[in-house]
Amino acid sequence: MKRDNSNLKLYGTPLSQPVRAVIWVLLHKKKLFDLILMNPGSKGPIGTRNPAFLCKNPNGTIPFLEDKTNSVSMAEASAILIYLCRKHKWEDLYPNDPIKCSKIDWYLHSHHRGIRDAALGYFAPSVRKDLAFPEVLLTTAKRSFTRSLETLEQHWLANDQFIAGEYLSVADFMAYSEIGQLKPEFTNLFDFKSFPNIKRWMNDMTTLNSHNDAHLCLTMLGDISTKEPEIETIANANKTGYKTIIERQLSF
Repeated sequence: MKRDNSNLKLYGTPLSQPVRAVIWVLLHKKKLFDLILMNPGSKGPIGTRNPAFLCKNPNGTIPFLEDKTNSVSMAEASAILIYLCRKHKWEDLYPNDPIKCSKIDWYLHSHHRGIRDAALGYFAPSVRKDLAFPEVLLTTAKRSFTRSLETLEQHWLANDQFIAGEYLSVADFMAYSEIGQLKPEFTNLFDFKSFPNIKRWMNDMTTLNSHNDAHLCLTMLGDISTKEPEIETIANANKTGYKTIIERQLSF
């Protein structure tokens, strides 16, 4: 199924954590967009290292957003989410008041060297069969993720419902894309029994609009804690996730 009736084009793949965060916010806000499937690291026709894509984004990263209404092209999920919130005045997710969004910015700027390491330490070694990860790198990533998770547990979420306070924000979408993928209902790659505040927060996030649609790819991937998924399973999870995301927009 293919659509091409939106001014927004999002390049990426549903199994990518930062891509999924942007997808979820767009679905949550019922904003139409075209999802252009990309193959991370590949030089093939839809690869992120293909010369045509590198002309758009020299870093070859996803997500990558094109907004035809004002000729904006940009990468990095946090920057994309802030741009979308500012443009569409989604002040419930990113306030116009700099004081109110200070904690959101604080989290977003720390995300890449903390919670983001969930992907490197746990998720990527099982699903990125094209890459070889040195053991020391994986160990460092796991430690970094665990320390950041402890900070969320003991401070950020100790007295507040959401990361930036009592109100949902883009910080929660970014964090959940990494943390949530590891829970038993999805890949089952991390034991959260020592993190009751994190578990409560994740349960709250699952009640949000379009959670299941945005994360169906993880449901399809399933428990990979004892056996790495086959390449066909990974491909089918992405394809099914893509189809669901497109179909969800037909109800907008």
